[in-house]
Amino acid sequence: MYKLYKLFLAFVVACCCFVGLQPAEAGMISLEDEIKMGRETAQSLEAKYGLSQDYYLNERVDRIGQRLAAVCGRNEITYSFKVLNSNEVNALACPGGFIYVFKGLMDYMPSDTELAGVLGHEVGHVAKKHTVHSIEKQLWTSLILLAATRGQGLGLVQAAQQALFAGYSRTDERGADKEGVNNTIKAGFNPYAMLITVQKLDDLSKQGGGAKYGLFSSHPEPEERVKRVMKQLKAYDIHPDVTVADDNHATVTEGNWRFDINQSIGNTKAKYRAYMLAGGLWNVRQRGKVNPNYFVVYDNGSYAHIYYDDIQVLTLYTQDAGAWGSAGAYASACVDMLRDWAVIANENDAKAAAKAKKKK
Repeated sequence: MYKLYKLFLAFVVACCCFVGLQPAEAGMISLEDEIKMGRETAQSLEAKYGLSQDYYLNERVDRIGQRLAAVCGRNEITYSFKVLNSNEVNALACPGGFIYVFKGLMDYMPSDTELAGVLGHEVGHVAKKHTVHSIEKQLWTSLILLAATRGQGLGLVQAAQQALFAGYSRTDERGADKEGVNNTIKAGFNPYAMLITVQKLDDLSKQGGGAKYGLFSSHPEPEERVKRVMKQLKAYDIHPDVTVADDNHATVTEGNWRFDINQSIGNTKAKYRAYMLAGGLWNVRQRGKVNPNYFVVYDNGSYAHIYYDDIQVLTLYTQDAGAWGSAGAYASACVDMLRDWAVIANENDAKAAAKAKKKK
């Protein structure tokens, strides 16, 4: 049996070399094997950490994850999104579409925008088969080890677990960030989701938090990573614009219209809130002419959400209220400001459409 195994490996190597392929390119791991090792790795994670029994958290993660999976370009697998019952701030993507977020991450990134950035990144890893290709490369470089151990090297499941906790290459991480931006925008989430995610992960790393695997494994330098994401976002021509004075002071502008955000809430800095507002308004205008009357307030006492139809545009808190006294009262005043923005946005979009028509 051992001799047959060596002959088979030699045959694979010879065939790959003959046609100029690496084994990873030749697809040494079948879809069936990918799903099997992913499922068994997932079972191991669930046994180690346990699953959150919070129905709302699990439903929310699955709902956001499935929207992202639907646009990622890989539909031959069934995606699964679950919450691990651990206070660790992390997320993991097993082969075959088994994706996990840790409860601690949901506490650290409470908004759907941030969660979409994380899950968009993890879905990118699965869609591009980063773990699978990493294992295939291991198989290519471990032929001597396999022979030395009489064909009893690491099994696929062990290899998957090892690759998962060893971390991705920087190339793969950059690729997942790129897919994260594309996935979130295609799925209709805030276009700044991935930018806010990488910046908040950078904040946590600087505080000495975060694991050495999953979201934190082998990432590019934080500043480089943020620059790459911002460069990618420029192609989408997102308006209104965001001007950041510092972490706690940022302004969203379009023409003569401006909205200042000068409060950080918990670990969500004012600049992140400004990006959420600008990205939310960009999503609003993607639906066509903006109807000013669609902006509404949902007052929850200590905080208030502003929605446009089903798009969450901004969340305001008692700390924001100042002279208005309450989050709800201030949110109502902000709705008037957003209605002013709608007039300006419609004018700008009409001018841009007329200009584009003339060019044709």
